[in-house]
Amino acid sequence: MPAPQAAMMKNLAKLAFKAHAIKLPIDWKQPQGEEGKQYSKAFKQSELFAPPDPSKLFLPASTNKYHVDTVKQMSDKFEKYIDGICDAICSAWSNMHSAATLVGVIVNAVTASGGTLIAIPMTPLILASGPKASPAEMKFTTTISNVVGMAFQQWALSVKVAGMPWYPAFVAFPGPMAPPMPNVPMPLIALTQVNASLQDGAMKSQMNSQHGDPKAQHHKELFDSVAQAVAKCFTIYTATTMVTNVLGMGPIPTFAPPYVPVGPVMGGVANQTPGGMT
Repeated sequence: MPAPQAAMMKNLAKLAFKAHAIKLPIDWKQPQGEEGKQYSKAFKQSELFAPPDPSKLFLPASTNKYHVDTVKQMSDKFEKYIDGICDAICSAWSNMHSAATLVGVIVNAVTASGGTLIAIPMTPLILASGPKASPAEMKFTTTISNVVGMAFQQWALSVKVAGMPWYPAFVAFPGPMAPPMPNVPMPLIALTQVNASLQDGAMKSQMNSQHGDPKAQHHKELFDSVAQAVAKCFTIYTATTMVTNVLGMGPIPTFAPPYVPVGPVMGGVANQTPGGMT
């Protein structure tokens, strides 16, 4: 499977953001008593009872038109940012996926082990296309780019093949050298890997720590929503992506016809061609 579609990540991030149920204005309380009467007289009836839009990321603290309008403005602003950063992450993810290659896998008979997943850095790609319309957006994008990019790098470095039966033809091959042959396709999740850096809690914590601005507007909720969306997409990605076309080859040292006409590959090697992650 290719990298996740941006539409899915956007929806996941927005649902996670809405779950925080942030009311605007923050800490607003309905005036009571004499103050409440004066408050009611200060507005037209149509201004006191404006219908809220349940699809928005924020909730109005009351039905006051100005509260509802504030929610719309803030929701539109954050929705636009979430759309932009998710587009950037998914685009970078797609580039990483297309170029990723598994190299240096050791082959002994049917068994493949070890190897290294070479993955291009995603941080500069996310940063290049992420939202930067204001200093606040630039700072958000820099933080998210650094954390998500580093999380993927740490994960890629941990990916190894752990004794997988990838080359059944190499158990008894009739020749002195086995030519390049593709592996038995297997899901990416079957490989040994450490995905702790791509857990939503870890990414959210890193974003909050690296951002360095505790007064940034709704930053905790934004980081949480993006981290949750990336983590959920990653879980789907590893379960549905197939590792294919890892070309194994190697010598058959015991091959000695006519007495030993076949033998196992020993000390062979396998490398994946670009585009082998499908």
